[in-house]
Amino acid sequence: MKMRSMAGAVAGLFLVAGLARAQTPTIQIDRNNRTIAVTTSDSASADADAAIVHIGFKDYASDANAAYAAGSKSSNAVASALKALGVEKQNIESESQGVAEVQPFELQNLSPAERLIRKYSVQQSWSVKVKAQDAAKTLDAAIKAGANNSGQIDWTVNDDDSLQAQAAARALQRARAIAGQMAKGLGAQLGSLMYASNEAPQRPVFALKGRAAMTMEAGSASGQQKVEPLSLSPRRVERSATVYAVFAIE
Repeated sequence: MKMRSMAGAVAGLFLVAGLARAQTPTIQIDRNNRTIAVTTSDSASADADAAIVHIGFKDYASDANAAYAAGSKSSNAVASALKALGVEKQNIESESQGVAEVQPFELQNLSPAERLIRKYSVQQSWSVKVKAQDAAKTLDAAIKAGANNSGQIDWTVNDDDSLQAQAAARALQRARAIAGQMAKGLGAQLGSLMYASNEAPQRPVFALKGRAAMTMEAGSASGQQKVEPLSLSPRRVERSATVYAVFAIE
C-alpha cells in the first residue's frame, strides 16, 4: 500500500492553521498493512488580545431627506470620534447603511405626533478592530458620538494561526496516546507516524442582525452627563482541530 510519509513534516503541517480539508486516504486491510488509524480532536485557548467592536446608529425623521441629513450628521460624528481616539482607518469596516420608510406596525403604538417625526429611519453600522484593552473606550467614544445601536464585541487573537496550530498539535499528541493504547492491547509496539491531516472547523460568522445592543435616545439625560466607559473583561479565545493520524505498529 502506498502511503504519504509525514514523519518528517508533521511540525510544518501544524504551522499552517485552517488547512483545506485533507482527503483521507483509503486504507487497505490485509496482512501487510500493520497500521493503526486514529481520528481525534482537541483545542487550545488564549486570552484575547484583539476585539472587533460592532457599533452603529439608527435615527428617525419625518421624510427621507431629513432622515438622510440626520444620518449624515451621526455618521460623521462617529467617524470623527474614532479618528480622535486614534483608531486606524484600515481597522474600520462598514457593515450596513440605508434609509427606509418605517413600517406601519412599528408605528402602531406611537402617538400621532410621534408618528409624524418617525416616518423614515436611517441606519449605519461598522465593525472596528482594536486592541482588547481598547474595546471599552472605543465603544464609549462611539456611543457618546451618537452610535445608539452598539454593544456587540467579538473577542479574538491577532495570531490566530498559532493558536490553531497549538490545537492541532494537542490533537496529534492525543491521537498518539490513543494509538499507543490500542497497540498495547494488540500486543504490539507503536511505530512512527505514517500520515496525518488536520481539519480546522469553520469559524463562526457573526451576524449583525439580532445582536445584543445598547440603545440610547439622542439628547437624553444619559447622553449629557459624564459617564465612565463600561467595565469590560476580554474573553478567552478557543480554537479546535480534528486530526486524522495513521501510525505504524511493530
